[in-house]
Amino acid sequence: MSGLLIYAVICITLALVFYTIGVFSERKSGKLKKWHAAVFWAGFVFDTSGTTLMSKIAGEGFNFDLHGITGLVALLLMAFHAVWATVILIRGSEESKKTFHKFSIAVWAIWLIPYVIGMFIGMK
Repeated sequence: MSGLLIYAVICITLALVFYTIGVFSERKSGKLKKWHAAVFWAGFVFDTSGTTLMSKIAGEGFNFDLHGITGLVALLLMAFHAVWATVILIRGSEESKKTFHKFSIAVWAIWLIPYVIGMFIGMK
C-alpha cells in the first residue's frame, strides 16, 4: 500500500469519526453548539483532503459513476451543512439550534453511501 493511499484512508476515516461525533453528540445534547460546527468543518476538511488524495492516486478526473456522483453530492451536502450550522450559530436562533439535528442525521446518512461504496471499490 502506497504512502499516499495510507494518508487518503486516514483522512477519509477521520472524516467519518469527526462527522459521526459531531452529528450524534449534537443529537444527544439536543442543541447545536459551536464545537459541533467546528467538528462538522473538520469532517468536511478531512473528507475533501481524502477525496483529493484518492483522485491523485486514481489519476483520473471526476467519474460519472455511482461512487463519483454520490461522493460529490455528499461533499456538497457536508459543505452546506457546515455553512448552515455556522449561520445558525451566528444568528443565534434557539429554535433552529434545537431542530438542526434532523438535518444533520440526513446529511450523515447520505454521506455514508459513498463511504461504503468506496470501501467496496477499495477491496477489489
